[in-house]
Amino acid sequence: MTALLVVQLVLVGLLAGEEFIVRWGVGPALRALPDEAHLRARIALVRSLRIVVPALMLPAVLVTVAALVVGGRGEGLGWAIAGSAALVLFVVASFTGTVPINIRVNDWDPQHPPADWRRVVTRWERIDTLRSSAAVLAFVLSVVAVVV
Repeated sequence: MTALLVVQLVLVGLLAGEEFIVRWGVGPALRALPDEAHLRARIALVRSLRIVVPALMLPAVLVTVAALVVGGRGEGLGWAIAGSAALVLFVVASFTGTVPINIRVNDWDPQHPPADWRRVVTRWERIDTLRSSAAVLAFVLSVVAVVV
């Protein structure tokens, strides 16, 4: 059980760290760029992160489910369930919010973006604030579940 919890914390921690940096590190940097450079960088990020995020998300979810099924956390069970719920929120916000937007962004032409591109980016950022917060919360709650 200990090895499973270590793997879970590592995966959820990596996911949370990646999400935190994208939202609060990369996002502000993109906004500071001129429009075409911003769009080129955003498109490049979508193309690379569409591989990286699922590669972390899927194992993190699977190991989290496995840790809940195996159980044995005693007083930490409530925290583990709360952490799992935050991870579910992250997944739902991803698949219903940012993924559909990223599919559109992937096809944008940086020299001739759609007229509403700024509105789309603002919507993505709002959803991503929820996603990144949920991922960080999932990690924190998972750590608390192990500690208590």
